[in-house]
Amino acid sequence: QVQLVESGGGLVQAGASLRLSCVMSGRTFRYGGMGWFRQAPGKEREFVATIREDGGNTGYQDSVEGRFTISRDNAKNTLYLQMDSLKTEDTAVYFCALRNYAAGSRYSQDYPYWGQGTQVTVSS
Repeated sequence: QVQLVESGGGLVQAGASLRLSCVMSGRTFRYGGMGWFRQAPGKEREFVATIREDGGNTGYQDSVEGRFTISRDNAKNTLYLQMDSLKTEDTAVYFCALRNYAAGSRYSQDYPYWGQGTQVTVSS
């Protein structure tokens, strides 16, 4: 049974940095594209970043391009999201997700496995 557990969220001021982690268990980690999504109060879940199973072919939402970096360490079964220059509009619950295919995806319906989420709050 696949399990994804996020960590690293917290309360920070605008301009600060955070690094989110997502540890996977229950399957060989190197197989499957992965993504980060987020959901703010009263809003739909939205795509943030995605990465191919081999660590290549990353993609980002326009609003985080240049500020966020997605990466993975297949030896440690861990997905990361480095978030720099945080803004108040980045406040949300952040979720990691895993596909059954090598490529990443920007679409939440392409991911059958999800973590429980970690809260990120950015104050002004």
